[in-house]
Amino acid sequence: MEQARMSREGEAEAQYFCKDFHWEDLRAEVEANPSYAYHFESASSSSSSPPPESDVLAWNQFHLRHASGRFFKERRYLLKEFPELLSCPPNSKLLEVGCGNGSTALPILRANKDLIVYACDCSDETLEKAKEIISNASTDVSFQLRFRIFCCDLSTNGFPNWLACYSCRDKFLQKLSYCLSDVREGNGLHFTNPYSSEEVECCVGGVDFVTLIFTLSAVPLERMPKSVKECFIVLKPGGMVFFRDYGLYDMTMLRFEPDKRVGFREYMRSDGTRSYFFCLDAVRNLFLGAGFTELELDYCCVKSINRQKGKCMQRVWVHGKFQKPALSNE
Repeated sequence: MEQARMSREGEAEAQYFCKDFHWEDLRAEVEANPSYAYHFESASSSSSSPPPESDVLAWNQFHLRHASGRFFKERRYLLKEFPELLSCPPNSKLLEVGCGNGSTALPILRANKDLIVYACDCSDETLEKAKEIISNASTDVSFQLRFRIFCCDLSTNGFPNWLACYSCRDKFLQKLSYCLSDVREGNGLHFTNPYSSEEVECCVGGVDFVTLIFTLSAVPLERMPKSVKECFIVLKPGGMVFFRDYGLYDMTMLRFEPDKRVGFREYMRSDGTRSYFFCLDAVRNLFLGAGFTELELDYCCVKSINRQKGKCMQRVWVHGKFQKPALSNE
């Protein structure tokens, strides 16, 4: 039975790395189907973004409805997608943006016992739930201490100054020695970081990694550039952003009715939560425009079988890895 369970888990993880179909073939199929034509029509110019408070309330209610934790599964596949999270130096700092119930943070904390995770969300209630789930996952006090939560709406207020104070942000832009090897070995990149791993007196000194896992798509399109720029600002030079989100022509996009469109490739569910579906160029423009260097960017195309209903679902996600330029004193 245990072998069968592990086999099922292995299959579930494997599906995130294979290309079951070509995105270009799906695009041709969708765009040739008249029933999907409304997805490509010009969005109404009269549609306006609701105030940030509405977004916060909608997501807060969403997480309350799924408070049992069964709705979200641990995202263990991220450790294979982003092996740098396993090979980084002790006391490296990860900032998880839009942590939800902790389904991303939990497997990372388990796999790397020397990594500190700062996790933010726009909902205090959601953060408390995440803290509870993390606390129940291990009796090890250090495990719980490495998970540090704070409430923040990235798209409107930006990150708090204690994460990276103005002085440290200025230093990040100067020609200080911070070397990141461009040679890949084993499971990830190898770092040489002369910055102290300890928190400085004024702030935590910035972070080494940022994860944006199905988070940016929930931000109104016009506020996305600010959100990505905020990630750039709090990263140390050489730091990386790990990105995964909904891709253009994903099954969930095609399910939206015409009245759910609120913008170009942007939709709002009946519960008030929104979702944007990215093409590669949209992601590339956002991150390069903020100052990042592109390391990886591709579609992940997976056929998911619903055996109970006998349906084959074509899922499309965008996988990306971006780096803040590592500056030297040369």
